[in-house]
Amino acid sequence: MAHPQTVVVKIGTSSLTKPNGHLAIAVIASLVETLCALQASGHQIILVSSGAVGVGCARLNLSERPKTISMKQAVAAVGQGRLMRVYDDFFTTLGQPIAQVLLTRSDLVQRSRYVNSYRTFCQLLQLGVIPIVNENDTVAIEELKFGDNDTLSAQVASLVGADWLFLLTDVDRLYSADPRYHPEAQPIHIVERIEQLEDLQVSIGDRGSQWGTGGMLTKIEAARIAANAGVRTVITDGQHPENLSKILNGESLGTQFSPKSTVANARKRWIAQSLIPAGKLYLDDGAVKAIQTGGKSLLPAGITEVEGEFEPRSAVQICDAQGQEIARGIVNYSHTELTKILGHQSEDIAKILGYVGVDTAVHRDNMVISASS
Repeated sequence: MAHPQTVVVKIGTSSLTKPNGHLAIAVIASLVETLCALQASGHQIILVSSGAVGVGCARLNLSERPKTISMKQAVAAVGQGRLMRVYDDFFTTLGQPIAQVLLTRSDLVQRSRYVNSYRTFCQLLQLGVIPIVNENDTVAIEELKFGDNDTLSAQVASLVGADWLFLLTDVDRLYSADPRYHPEAQPIHIVERIEQLEDLQVSIGDRGSQWGTGGMLTKIEAARIAANAGVRTVITDGQHPENLSKILNGESLGTQFSPKSTVANARKRWIAQSLIPAGKLYLDDGAVKAIQTGGKSLLPAGITEVEGEFEPRSAVQICDAQGQEIARGIVNYSHTELTKILGHQSEDIAKILGYVGVDTAVHRDNMVISASS
């Protein structure tokens, strides 16, 4: 590479573990050796590792993945320590310091914690440390979960402004259908736009193994998040981590997803990708046009319907009359207030509410136009 890159590598449970749930030590050894070599060559590396629940299941002799959130949290607590112990042993052998970083969705939802997470990652990378990231399954609640580490890795890549996101999985690339069941499936080498997959009629299944939570669908969504943040994503074979170096040096392995050329600033990426919408605002055609092509703020006059319950400073989806999302933003009024002032001019707000408020429902600085709009 011409200059050092920031590289986020996510390895899935199907790559880290054997069919019986025990760790695939040879794969971990190869992964650690590869990451250390990349780090030594000047790249900054973040590893997002699944496997805590799978390792915990093996440790507790469980035959299948837990179904309830409380059981999963207990099993993850057992497995996480074992997983980090293995990583620490391997990295220490090669003289590479590591750090454990456990995140919940709320760490990226709250702006102050989002910024603090960014600063922590920056400091670790400056110290030459490889952070090993996982979702904090032990304390995460269902409403504030990433859902899978594909999504988590894309959020981390966006957070730190990474150059590359590698999703290591149990297939060597994306295919037109699952090659394990459809031998005629065609390989896909590069995806310029996520929408291109619809044109190629790609069939995307759900999770790949009984121990994992992800599947190709979650990897496509992760690639979408990363692309919108200007990050190039690669789906490639987790059994051969040494291919990371080859891909970084230009070899055509795996499936690459090109990043978007125009990327929102860090604050707008936070709004678009980290915040969880609490409601929806439906707009008339004039407001839709003003937002999409005019770069305007959303005024109460353009709102036709309010859905959901939310307070000021909450995130909302902004939709056209058909319900298609055109933007996301941080709202200045509660759902109760907006229901009263929707359709009215800004100069009428004080008279309707009985107090002086801001002119905008969502200011353009707190709004991100959806990529598909």
